[in-house]
Amino acid sequence: PAGEDYALPTETWREHVARRQRYEDIWQKLVGGEVSSIDDLITYNLNIRQFAQDVIHHAEGPELVRAFFKAIANVSVLDPTCGSGAFLFAALNILAPLYDACLERMEELVAELDRSAEAHRPEKYKDFRATLAEVEKHASRNYYIFKSIIIQNLYGVDIMEEAVEICKLRLFLKLASELEAGQTPEPLPDIDFNIRAGNTLVGFATMDEVRKAATAAPVGEMQVQMRMVDGETQRELDRITEEAANADAAYQQFRLQQTLLGGIVTPADKANLRDRLRTLSDTLDRYLARLYGIDSNNIRNKQEYVKRFAAWRASHQPFHWVVDFYGIMHRGGFDVIIGNPPYVEWSKIRDYDVPKKTYLTRDSGNVYAALCERAYMMMAAGGFFGMIVPMSSVSTDRMKPLRDLWASQQLHTYASHYSGDAHPSVLFTGVKFRLTILVQSKKSSAPQLFTTHFQRWYPEGRDALFQLIHYINISRDHCRLNLYPKIGSSLQLHIIDRLIDKYQQMGLRISKSSDYPVYSHRIIAHVVKAMDFIPYFASQRDGVKKSEDYKIFEAFTPLERDSLCCILNSSLFYSWFVAYSDVYHAGRKLILDFPSSLDELSDKFGDELQRYSDLLMESLRANAVRRKVPYRTTGIVEYDEFYPRLSKPIIDEIDRVLARHYGFTDEELDFIINYDIKYRMGRDGMAGGGDE
Repeated sequence: PAGEDYALPTETWREHVARRQRYEDIWQKLVGGEVSSIDDLITYNLNIRQFAQDVIHHAEGPELVRAFFKAIANVSVLDPTCGSGAFLFAALNILAPLYDACLERMEELVAELDRSAEAHRPEKYKDFRATLAEVEKHASRNYYIFKSIIIQNLYGVDIMEEAVEICKLRLFLKLASELEAGQTPEPLPDIDFNIRAGNTLVGFATMDEVRKAATAAPVGEMQVQMRMVDGETQRELDRITEEAANADAAYQQFRLQQTLLGGIVTPADKANLRDRLRTLSDTLDRYLARLYGIDSNNIRNKQEYVKRFAAWRASHQPFHWVVDFYGIMHRGGFDVIIGNPPYVEWSKIRDYDVPKKTYLTRDSGNVYAALCERAYMMMAAGGFFGMIVPMSSVSTDRMKPLRDLWASQQLHTYASHYSGDAHPSVLFTGVKFRLTILVQSKKSSAPQLFTTHFQRWYPEGRDALFQLIHYINISRDHCRLNLYPKIGSSLQLHIIDRLIDKYQQMGLRISKSSDYPVYSHRIIAHVVKAMDFIPYFASQRDGVKKSEDYKIFEAFTPLERDSLCCILNSSLFYSWFVAYSDVYHAGRKLILDFPSSLDELSDKFGDELQRYSDLLMESLRANAVRRKVPYRTTGIVEYDEFYPRLSKPIIDEIDRVLARHYGFTDEELDFIINYDIKYRMGRDGMAGGGDE
């Protein structure tokens, strides 16, 4: 551990030195003018909100303040699965100091002008004075700020009506907290048209989708053929567009009435707007239901149609973005989309399933991929997307359709990755998913990809976790097996480049049948477990046999077997495994893809690796503990539990031999041997438990 006078909680000297070096590097970039865009601020993990606030405070003239205030007043922030509103609440707390900085600078500029007694046009700073006068009509500046943000900036949708009501209540309570004792509260804003109940995945996002549905002729279950737009259909589409525009105009007036035009809306105003939206939604619901096989033209019995249509609408709760947020969608979409979508398999929600062709990511199997896809449809050009999703998004085969979208949508992507294991800690209490936080933006230029190390941390280090995120720019060439890597430093990137550039896949030297097998455990915690012997495993039902958790890889020669065994147990391979896996399963494809020429390695270093392999196998056996566990189906299961971390000195010698083979520098070897060592070895430097 590093000294308390220098270190962050749980920080080692190695981590401390790396952090200070990174600080020096970023400082030099700032001084040298290399940080010159929003993307740079994200890349170097700087505080963008604080930067914007400082810029406003130091603005010398009114133009920047005027432009910034107008911009943030029009930023649309959406959480498409808002739940009780945690992310919208966070957005409120980020926007509030920016509003405040603008108002404060307006006051200063107006005061400077008044003190100067200089001759000026009467209209100079007229807009600033009007805004400041509007602030004075409210209980406090904070009340004005929070009310403005809630009405002008925040939007949310959730399928659970109870969650929507809680979300609105939380925002109202935030407003009420700004009132002092004895102050007369002003009417709370009406945000029923900002925070809505509905199914984000079911409904029309654009008029183009409406057009396709209006001209669709059902063919079998959830399949459609397109027909030409006839005159009647075109008139219907024109009517929908016109009425949606009129409804949006009414909504804008409804919103202005609560901010600049008096702050009071009547029940009649609200009822009128609701009626407009309900009429449009009814029409669109009938178009959409046809794609689910519920078509009045095909169901002759009117009562049967009404019954089935009502049941479909109740189960699917369609939400039509093109109507309910017409103005935003008509302008191109939302500026910012944030949230934490549900991680639910499609097979678990048959009650409101969607046609497979609706989403390109439908076959990925999990709803969160479709929710991301939906968000991309609704994101404005130049907009930003931020979601907490399972790490499978970058590290599993089935999420390839989602990753393909990132390329086709020209998304500039920042992906940071977090442990889901309770030991040492998880990102959210009770959530044991390994998680990735995606920050993405739509670019007209070629998209770039940034990634981080797979983050582990002890609970004491949680407060500094996000501040220490370090992004590395990678290319498509670094993606293996269509998976995006988790890389935490330029040094690790150089090691991977050296492996990829120099060697072909190890699978080229793996036999389908030979007398030289290696048994590798498919589940990896902090170390890989690969043996040249069959680990003991027996059950009352089946007797002694090989555990199915050990996968067999067969080499061509004894020396290649020993080389393979050494590679799989090395810290070098473990760092590769963490970079390209889900940090749990050591799949066959991943192992075979590792860059290594086993024949060349065994020719040059076979005798040394044979010796270290023998020593490692002996050490594993000596430190193994035989466990007994009862199971319902098989009775008592007895197996050997191994502690490879107790054999780390031997593994280090293996990595030294591999470093000579691959041509790694001393610095690269040091990185490999000490890769994630604080968490792999435990706080006391020893194994905290078995790895089986």
